Amino acid sequence: MAAYADGFSWWKTLLCFVVSLALQVGVNYANDYSDGIRGTDDERVGPLRLTGSGLARPSAVKAAAFASFGVAGVAGLVLAATTAWWIVLVGVLCVLAAWFYTGGKRPYGYRGLGEVMVFVFFGLVAVVGTTYVQTETWEWGALWGGVGVGALACALLVANNLRDIPGDTESGKITLAVRLGDHATRELYLVLVAVALIAVGCVALATSWLALVGVLFLVVAAQGVQTVMSFRNVGPALIPALKQTGQAELLWAILVGVPLFFA
Repeated sequence: MAAYADGFSWWKTLLCFVVSLALQVGVNYANDYSDGIRGTDDERVGPLRLTGSGLARPSAVKAAAFASFGVAGVAGLVLAATTAWWIVLVGVLCVLAAWFYTGGKRPYGYRGLGEVMVFVFFGLVAVVGTTYVQTETWEWGALWGGVGVGALACALLVANNLRDIPGDTESGKITLAVRLGDHATRELYLVLVAVALIAVGCVALATSWLALVGVLFLVVAAQGVQTVMSFRNVGPALIPALKQTGQAELLWAILVGVPLFFA
């Protein structure tokens, strides 16, 4: 998106990649630590976690989370120093959102707000922010790019929480999936994939028709939809949907972004 808008800096792109990857790793460690010490992972259906399984000390997992946040912070400070200092505030908000998803006394992930924050930070902030540090301008294409990526990031979380409804209900983790119930959560997943599809068209309108290549993400997304919308699939049977949705999100970004890079 930044390349299409005007101007491109490889080193800023690399720093944005470091920030996003470090924050992703950090939030995973933070969730592992917080869910583990709360006992939420005692009846976990998905992949093994370090704290809940006892494979690592909680203090070590917590330290790994903050070390990851530190890496993101250093890279973010360089971007802020070379772009705009208010980006530091955005970085602070990202770290706070990562930690308090399941951390603190009142984690918002336990109150059904996880999908909202994922959409904002994994979608809008990530794409619009990356574009801004490249161009220092507002780009409508970046906004719609953030909507598309954010919708699929939300769909990934929805699939994860759909799988965990029984265990989360028992442990008192009130996710959006727990609030909506099984049937409505599956429908929400379908809506989010549809939003990602609409976002492809919006990016094309704001930038170039070449972005329409992005509709091919449905080739993979359809697999996730099939897995989630099959009501026979519960618990571990929903795990493939996580892989399918993640691949669909990556494919969306590549098929929308790469054509614009060469436009």
